[in-house]
Amino acid sequence: MDGQEHLELGRRGERLAEAHLKRAGLRTISRRFSTPAGELDLVMLEADTVVFVEVKTRRDRQLAEPQDAVNAGKRRRLLKAARWFLLQRRWTDKPCRFDIVAVVVPPGGEADIAHFPDAFVPEHW
Repeated sequence: MDGQEHLELGRRGERLAEAHLKRAGLRTISRRFSTPAGELDLVMLEADTVVFVEVKTRRDRQLAEPQDAVNAGKRRRLLKAARWFLLQRRWTDKPCRFDIVAVVVPPGGEADIAHFPDAFVPEHW
């Protein structure tokens, strides 16, 4: 898979994840929000809780589950980006959580979407 195909697969996964979460009652605040610390795939609200969603999309599970790609380094970057987002919005008093949505889109097949609410809890928030 070349870079363009990889990008398109990721964007498709983000759209599928967002639609899945909206059906579950979450409301989209931002997509692909860029910060100096990195990008936030989706920022959503569930009631008063700010939900930072990391979307991982794969064509198959041969090498690993998509959610396994959110390692300690990725979690640290997400935390920094989330802090930046909250400071910019002046939302530092709002509760928040970090979710992962794993999307597997096999060629010519139906997408499999798994949502992991509270996928990780920051040690130092």
